[in-house]
Amino acid sequence: MDVIHSVPELRERLRREPDNVFVPTMGNLHEGHIALMRVAKPRAACTVVSIFVNRLQFGPRDDFDRYPRTLQTDCDKLREAGVDVVFVPDEKAIYPEPQTYVVEPSDLQNILEGEHRPGHFSGVATVVLKLFNLVMPHSAIFGKKDYQQYLVLRDMVHQFALPIEIIPADTVRAPDGLALSSRNGYLSATERSEAPRLHRVLEEVRAELAAGTHDYQRLELHGMSVLADKGWKPDYVAVRRRADLQPPVNGERELVVLAAARLGKTRLIDNVEVDRPAAGGAG
Repeated sequence: MDVIHSVPELRERLRREPDNVFVPTMGNLHEGHIALMRVAKPRAACTVVSIFVNRLQFGPRDDFDRYPRTLQTDCDKLREAGVDVVFVPDEKAIYPEPQTYVVEPSDLQNILEGEHRPGHFSGVATVVLKLFNLVMPHSAIFGKKDYQQYLVLRDMVHQFALPIEIIPADTVRAPDGLALSSRNGYLSATERSEAPRLHRVLEEVRAELAAGTHDYQRLELHGMSVLADKGWKPDYVAVRRRADLQPPVNGERELVVLAAARLGKTRLIDNVEVDRPAAGGAG
């Protein structure tokens, strides 16, 4: 496994690897990340992973400075997973000058996560486009835990006609249902025992939707109320269309339920997909 820090060295190394698949990360890797590598490995001769904590996607209330940097442990895990190239640039390598040209995603960037984290998706799309231009993969893997991010990047690739297939990977969960996330490490022991409630709330909403309920607002408000009653500070519980995260109308069958909430000082996000029955149902 080659660990590369500079752009010229990366380009030289990948000149010998025209067939590569790419997994961008911010490091502090856990089993959810390693699952992405397992999805990636069979798809190309060369698996490339980047580790870069991207300042552009952090807002003033976010945790850029305290985001864990665990490079040695990360590299050990990636080596064991069979990754071929790890690109670990510093900020000067990615942003040698102020990044005045940025990607502004569609209105999708202004709802849900975008409403609560202004500028976040512009920062994500800008750095991912730059990494795509450096790595030039034929496919890239993104976890569906960050569902809105996956859609933003899928649409960016489509609209810019990039020759890259965006492949979503299922969320990896702890045995108690909590979605694996680097930020889970911020939780106290008491908070960690409470954290799976977020997924349980989503599952309850999914069950009602699958049973045919159409009163989306009631489900959303009830979910937020359950979280708030247990000490969470919910930003949203939302029932949306999977295709574009717009509010569904009756008859929509492919839905996703998304939630974001703070537990103590830690903000957690999660989602579950829902396939509604073809017709009928309560509501």
